[in-house]
Amino acid sequence: MLHFLRSRPILLPLLLLFVDPGCDTEGSVVVVYTALDRAFSEPIFDEFRRHTGIEVRAKYDTESTKTIGLANRIRSEKLRPRCDVFWNNEILNTLELKAEGLLTPCQPEEAENYPARYRDSDGYWYGFAARARVLLVNTELVQGGDDFPTSIEDLKDPAWRGRTGIAKPLFGTTASHAACLVATRGEKATIQFFKELRENDIQIHGGNKGCAVAVASGTAAFALTDTDDAMIEVEAGKPVRVVYPDSVDGREGTLFLPNTVAMVRGAPHPEEASMLIDYLLSAEVEQRLAEGASAQIALRRGAPASTRVRGPGQVKPMEVDFEEAAAALGKARELVESHFLH
Repeated sequence: MLHFLRSRPILLPLLLLFVDPGCDTEGSVVVVYTALDRAFSEPIFDEFRRHTGIEVRAKYDTESTKTIGLANRIRSEKLRPRCDVFWNNEILNTLELKAEGLLTPCQPEEAENYPARYRDSDGYWYGFAARARVLLVNTELVQGGDDFPTSIEDLKDPAWRGRTGIAKPLFGTTASHAACLVATRGEKATIQFFKELRENDIQIHGGNKGCAVAVASGTAAFALTDTDDAMIEVEAGKPVRVVYPDSVDGREGTLFLPNTVAMVRGAPHPEEASMLIDYLLSAEVEQRLAEGASAQIALRRGAPASTRVRGPGQVKPMEVDFEEAAAALGKARELVESHFLH
């Protein structure tokens, strides 16, 4: 945090007013809706409060509805906004809110440290600390060799009928993944993919954590999940292995989805919101997320490569236009409802 303070001469006088935990900070509040798990995000809010005196009032998601529940809350409050900062653990719902005119631009100093593809050119949102969409494989049930899964297409392999898993693709990163498939493969190919998953009796779990737990317990042979949930099982010593799917030449690549942070239009506390956004984009926070249990993947330029998870510079990333994927999110949900969940 000291580096964060030293690098901001303009903000420093304001921040120093709040450094003493005993000082009067009544009215110094920022309201944040966050889809990152509370266990990972709350310590960061606590650190911000300790160093600034600004109280962080956080609203967290639920595992079943994930980001969409928070996004809908922002929509419902648009005539009288209560949220200042939206910390999303993915990107597409953030872009939907931008398209609906529910975000306002800001210019945090830390933003320049991130590649252009992970930040909005007009300042409406900023991406950091990504997760990869991976296959988690139970190594006691699936042996090595040519039959070892390497692609999301392996989820529909008849040899594993009823023994692969996916989170319900209406919420969270699984819904985002479906939208990215629509944007890159087209609707017809995506419909066919989900039809074949259904025909293979794929297990449908309430969230990505459920997928990871099913693999670790042997209920599923392998499943599609996120790196944060996968790494919990890996580091707990379970008989599992992480596969970055489709990351070899000739395939579409592994999908990386960044966390995003944005200021809500009409934010009641815009100054405090700007300070929190800048803090979330700091090297300290991204490093903390990378080193913590969630094993987030640093996107900041010059960030050291992780020894736990692989980033876009280490495996072939899926090339996707996130704006197109966000525009396809509603269509993706429709086709999932019609061709996968019915």
